Amino acid sequence: MNQFAPTQVIRGAAPLTGQHAPEIQAFGSVVSMPIALDEKTRRESQDNLNQLLADTITLRDLYKKHHWQVSGPTFYQLHLLFDKHFNEQNELVDEIGERIMMLGGVSVAMSADVAEMTLVPRPPRGREAVPVQISRLLHAHEIVLREARTMARLAAEKSDDGTNDLLVSNVIRTNEMQVWFVAEHVVDVPLVHANGQSAD
Repeated sequence: MNQFAPTQVIRGAAPLTGQHAPEIQAFGSVVSMPIALDEKTRRESQDNLNQLLADTITLRDLYKKHHWQVSGPTFYQLHLLFDKHFNEQNELVDEIGERIMMLGGVSVAMSADVAEMTLVPRPPRGREAVPVQISRLLHAHEIVLREARTMARLAAEKSDDGTNDLLVSNVIRTNEMQVWFVAEHVVDVPLVHANGQSAD
């Protein structure tokens, strides 16, 4: 026997689903933010950072694709390395996206929008050989690094120190380190005997 009598459900306790309304801020616009940077500077920085964000999201996802699809004698090492780099790129994605919002802008977020914006070439859906995977990653890193260096200089010229610091301390340093770790996998060196040396 139920000891508790049924109680009336208050309408306000139910979730409000299926809601629709106009956007509260258009992509590409900036709202006023009291961070001591003029609107023109904030707009230029958010435009630059959104391009970098689209390319960083693409690079991040390229790492996950290769993490899943890598094969061959270096499978174990690269499987782990690609996932590590994916996680580091994912942190950069969040930092760049949040910086755009701090500037009063709107961060690009959805994959369809990222695909339209990115400068990183789209890979095929299928698996590729490890050297090709690595070449794709290195090319994507180079795109991101070229952008980040240019954007860092522009931010410094406009006294946007927060954006400059993010680009130099986080984006550039992380990407340079990842390039080093990935590029060393395609150096053509002998594994057992050095060239011109005979075994004793």
